[in-house]
Amino acid sequence: MKKPEILSPAGNMERLEYALAYGADAVYIGGRGYSLRAKASNFSIEDIKKAVSTVRAAGKKLYVAMNIFARNSDFDGIADFIGDIADAGVDAVIIADPGILTIVRNLAPELRIHISTQANITNATAAEFWGKMGASRVVLARELSAPEVAEIAQNTSVETEVFVHGAMCISYSGRCLMSKFLANRDGNRGDCAHSCRWKYYLMEEKRPGQYNEVQEDGKGVYFFNSKDLALIGHIPELMKCGLDSLKIEGRMKSTHYVAAITKMYRKAVDLYFNDPDSYRPDPEWFEEIEKVSHRQYSTGFFLSDMGEEILDYARYEKTYDFVGLVRGYDKVKGLVEVEVRNRLSTAEPIEVLSPDGLVKDYCIPEMHDLKECTPIEVSHAGFRIGIPSKKPWPKFAILRRRIAK
Repeated sequence: MKKPEILSPAGNMERLEYALAYGADAVYIGGRGYSLRAKASNFSIEDIKKAVSTVRAAGKKLYVAMNIFARNSDFDGIADFIGDIADAGVDAVIIADPGILTIVRNLAPELRIHISTQANITNATAAEFWGKMGASRVVLARELSAPEVAEIAQNTSVETEVFVHGAMCISYSGRCLMSKFLANRDGNRGDCAHSCRWKYYLMEEKRPGQYNEVQEDGKGVYFFNSKDLALIGHIPELMKCGLDSLKIEGRMKSTHYVAAITKMYRKAVDLYFNDPDSYRPDPEWFEEIEKVSHRQYSTGFFLSDMGEEILDYARYEKTYDFVGLVRGYDKVKGLVEVEVRNRLSTAEPIEVLSPDGLVKDYCIPEMHDLKECTPIEVSHAGFRIGIPSKKPWPKFAILRRRIAK
């Protein structure tokens, strides 16, 4: 049985480090141009060099997304970028546009090419076509069911990858023009305005100017929102497909999201691979994926080519706040050093998530402002605090707090 890699997203260096710490086999990032997440922090060439060093030290891989559908103007400077990332030693580039693929093949023939889900690959013949064009891997369209995925994976010579978790466009393979039409921001060039997430009203044709809000809830109805994908309950079906990579969406998502979701898929895949016969899903996985900000979950089309209900008429659900990151330990003072990301106080219990475990309902006994060296009861984003402890807390630990209802 083939064990697929867990491929995690990283919008910046911090998230890359946390993805690796929480179990990713590979991480995908974007440069300052040519990727479909133009609003993410993204990576400069110097950042990419540092990222390569970081993943090499961990024995992992790094992929760079260049998956826009390019216009002529987008090719200015692209040769320099390709040369720079090839020299940096990235493991692969993720491409949708045949023009960009052609330039990569000419300038950096040793660089592996992965074909993006944007290319809408829905059959084995298409996968083989891209293989003949120089691709070593294809990322299959999200519209496919498990039997279709398996048939392609088992009947093509190139590697196969599928998305298993995260946000989805109303246009599943991503070739959407709504943002360009409504906001003149081209989603196919990385500048999506997320028009499908906007609030819309109904207007009856004989009553122009009369806008009717459909009362799904007090916030209205978001007609075009797609539920988030979550296939963690279907690891056996995924493993039996013969895939090479399971991909988590989320280069715009938080460090908390990257860490928590990566960790759960790492656990699930390892558990099944080590002993398929006794495999049972762990309820913790489903509890954990509910703690990150998300829309309602769906299996999309994976269980049936008819799909399940995929529209989500509400905004994101959020039950926990990401409140801090453990940054070190002062042995002399006996203080765990925490970088605060959201309001944190001694009055509320928190959870401490780490690569190796989870501590629930921990009450902080006291906090110290590290800059002023004074005791405090409340801290806010941007500050560093110290929490008394006789021993260090795990490296890469994350603090979060349940949101009061």
